[in-house]
Amino acid sequence: MAGATRKPAAKRKATAASPRKKVSQISGVDKVLRMLPFSEEEVQRVITWIIVAVLAALTFAAAQYAELTAAAYQQYAALAAKAGFQVQRIEVTGMERVDQLRVYQLVLAEKDRAMPLVDIDKVRMDLLQYGWIKDARVARRLPDTLAVEIIERTPTAIWQRNGKYSLIDAEGIVLQNIRPGEGGDLPMLNGNDANRHTVALSALLDKASALKSQVSGATWVGNRRWDIQFQTGETLALPEGEAAAAKALLNFARMDGVHRLLGRDLIHFDLRDPDRAYFRKAQKVEPAKVEKTEKVEKVEKVDTNEVISKTSGQTA
Repeated sequence: MAGATRKPAAKRKATAASPRKKVSQISGVDKVLRMLPFSEEEVQRVITWIIVAVLAALTFAAAQYAELTAAAYQQYAALAAKAGFQVQRIEVTGMERVDQLRVYQLVLAEKDRAMPLVDIDKVRMDLLQYGWIKDARVARRLPDTLAVEIIERTPTAIWQRNGKYSLIDAEGIVLQNIRPGEGGDLPMLNGNDANRHTVALSALLDKASALKSQVSGATWVGNRRWDIQFQTGETLALPEGEAAAAKALLNFARMDGVHRLLGRDLIHFDLRDPDRAYFRKAQKVEPAKVEKTEKVEKVEKVDTNEVISKTSGQTA
């Protein structure tokens, strides 16, 4: 057999697929809009006005419904009052330092009001406007009692500025104005805006707890730093900045623990310089000289017989 010769397969030329052209499709709405004798902008304007009109109608309907609801609620409140659900008694607890008359003035506005009409949140917010009240809980106690629980603020210091004295709490909230000497043994804070830095001062003194019990007051100097006064009469000048002041106070606490600086003849400590400490002694007072003087009294001699004879003559 003669071998059959195979012809080489012809190479197929790869042809690159041509990209398909995107056919833009027109929606039915667009076809309808194109058929109308109006421009697209005019049609959009009309649609916008229709939407606005629908929203206005819905708003009006909601208002009418709200008025009907409010009227129905008023009727319901009136029926509740006739049934005995009306504020007849007000019970206030938790008052010690608070002016009771002022609190009752705020709460008594709800007396004789139907229970459903008592706005609990408004009563609470009115009470919180009074500085002494830290928090208040108001609740309806059916059928006729409005219960108010007062949580008072605690005075922690006296704030003095420009000759005016006020009790403040740990957050610096002014509780009430007082006269000099009415604050008892509370520490004295001096200077404008000193009350706004009460929290920071307390945190600073907590870092040196051994000294905190000996502090009698503090002065906010130049709206930037503290001078600390101690019960033994000394003053400690601290530097600016929380970190620098805390470091200086801790250094002073260590020095006082070793050398007993407080209660001696030193009256002023200046630690504003981080590298040096300056101390000032109290001036020595020399005892006053007392001159001895002899007191001479002149005594006139009186003839008793003459006095007796004059007296007896007047009597006769």
